[in-house]
Amino acid sequence: MPSLKEFRNRIASVKSTQKITKAMQMVAAAKLKRAQGAAESARPYADRMARVIANLAAAVKGDDAPALLRGAGKDHVHLVVVMTSERGLCGGFNTQIVRAAREKIVELLAAGKQVKILCVGKKGRDQLRRLYADRIIRYIDLSGFKSVSPDASQLVGDAVMELYESGAFDVATLYFSRFKSVMSQTPTALQLIPARAPEGVTPPDLKGATYEYEPNEADILEALLPRYLNGQILQALLENQAGFYGAQMSAMDSATRNAGDLIRKLTLRYNRQRQANITKELIEIISGAEAL
Repeated sequence: MPSLKEFRNRIASVKSTQKITKAMQMVAAAKLKRAQGAAESARPYADRMARVIANLAAAVKGDDAPALLRGAGKDHVHLVVVMTSERGLCGGFNTQIVRAAREKIVELLAAGKQVKILCVGKKGRDQLRRLYADRIIRYIDLSGFKSVSPDASQLVGDAVMELYESGAFDVATLYFSRFKSVMSQTPTALQLIPARAPEGVTPPDLKGATYEYEPNEADILEALLPRYLNGQILQALLENQAGFYGAQMSAMDSATRNAGDLIRKLTLRYNRQRQANITKELIEIISGAEAL
């Protein structure tokens, strides 16, 4: 049985931990509000851009299509871009993204495809290299950026484009977490190359009108597709950031409540042990007095 001093030390230690988790919860809640606002504000632009791309792509076929739209014409080599956070203490946030990517990797390997992995975020890299260290061809560290910015998305976009132009892969798919609420973040797969509008996005309704483009659709797509690629990556980074803070706030709230439960249990055991020690001392005093 631990001594009373050991109980007091443990209670003090858990209380210190509880203060830390409570502070982290409050910080995550403050940052979540800003991150959620940024993610939600960027969605209309991303949706509109996807609809424009879908409308222009419908008018371009075959060899006239830009390289980013038509792809390499094959799907033997797949690049899996896994976007996670640089830090932990966020429950199963990163694990869910990695699990979705890992399931796709297993499926592709079973189909005889070649898989390469690009990791954005330290936590995803740390988990994937346990099984697929030889398939990770690049790691992008975004810890130097204080917040999500176009510069961060440009860094990831340039890396993907560099690999594509060098013929390193045929199809690129991005895995990230779409923010829904504090309690819900959904792992999402988004095909980057060949470029295509996300599922559910339809071209704008022109109501029977006919548009003539100058320059033509292919030239417009040639200029828009790199921006569309960076826009998708930026949106994914914003969604990931909001999801991370939501998951961290939820995890720290649970940790704070668990610490409170542990403090109550330790206090109860401390009081019982203290009462037992007092009873034992009283018995010894009474026994000694009777012996005299």
